[in-house]
Amino acid sequence: MTDGWNARPPQPPPPPPGSPWWSDALADPWRDPYAPTAVVVETPGATTGPPPEPVTDPDAPRRSYGPILAICLVTALLAGGLGGTLGYVFAVRGGVATGGGTQLGATAQDPPAAANRAPDSLAGIAAKVLPSVVTVRVTGAIGSGFVVSTDGYVITNDHVVEGADDTMSVAFSDGSTAKAELVGRDPESDVAVIKVAKTGLTPVAIGNSDAIAVGDPVLAFGSPLALRNTVTYGIVSALDRTIEAGDAGQTRYYAAIQTDAAVNQGNSGGPLVNAAGQVIGVNSVIRSVGGNETEAGNIGLAFAIPINQARRVAGDIIDHGKARRTVIGATVVEGGNSTSGARLRSVEPAGPAATAGLKANDVVTKIDGHVLEDGTDLVALVRKYAPGATVSVEYRRGTKTQTASVTLVADSN
Repeated sequence: MTDGWNARPPQPPPPPPGSPWWSDALADPWRDPYAPTAVVVETPGATTGPPPEPVTDPDAPRRSYGPILAICLVTALLAGGLGGTLGYVFAVRGGVATGGGTQLGATAQDPPAAANRAPDSLAGIAAKVLPSVVTVRVTGAIGSGFVVSTDGYVITNDHVVEGADDTMSVAFSDGSTAKAELVGRDPESDVAVIKVAKTGLTPVAIGNSDAIAVGDPVLAFGSPLALRNTVTYGIVSALDRTIEAGDAGQTRYYAAIQTDAAVNQGNSGGPLVNAAGQVIGVNSVIRSVGGNETEAGNIGLAFAIPINQARRVAGDIIDHGKARRTVIGATVVEGGNSTSGARLRSVEPAGPAATAGLKANDVVTKIDGHVLEDGTDLVALVRKYAPGATVSVEYRRGTKTQTASVTLVADSN
């Protein structure tokens, strides 16, 4: 039994032979939903494309990739390590920073070690001289000095050893220490000699202070403000700078080497050294704008006793127990004069000045070509020379200028 919804409608008769191709469209199974299922069957034939990719049998036994992966891993690690090593080497040789931080500035070649500095360089001179420089420790004070003999003689300033007792000692640049005793002192020239209880020392090389010139480079050694092994650098600023200084009733006269090398309290007694590493002076005095000694500091005006004078005085102390004082055989008027020069207050009979024809009230204006401003200049410059030295003197008597040769002598004290 059928109903109107499921009944199949009547089918048209098949078209007669020779009818148009669309005349059988109603009988086309693709259009007729009630026609039997269509199946498309391809007839195998030759193909012109590439063969299809073979499909692996899922049930076939699988090959292990573990050894291959291990080999790849080891190879990668070795390649990375070799690359990192080569990169480090090239980076170091190329001046690239090796740290993990930011590289600041270019990498410079390392300077040679201090021991390899040229002997005539500043570092070479310092290395040569420092072993011969000492820090002098006296009760309540610190100064400097320098070794002048293998058996322990040391030159320093008289004002450094003032008040010295049995506790005096010295310290060397290598940190070693030794006891020291006072050999002798000359307050007026501000030179003293001590002896260190140590042998086999290296003495400094002594230069010629008469051969230096303004502008020559110099190094100052010592212990400023107790800072041991200090070296400062400057030039010779002036020669024969006459200074009168002292304290506690003791007047000292200096015909000094002026330098701008930094010198402070504690440098006193230390060596002033030329570019050849030779001692040419003993650092002794500074000029300062400080109101008193405790406020004094370096302002580029330092003064050293010429080594020719210091060595002569030290030799007298060692050989004779005291220094000979060089004199001209006259006294001078102290204070300023209405005219420049050193006015003679008195002249000793048969003394060097009298023998040369000088008289009281004569005004000495030059000694060996050095212009004199006052009496201090004359005293300081005379002290610079050794007894027996002959100097040229220019003096004024009234309105007339005259010259004379004076042979200086040692005083009788």
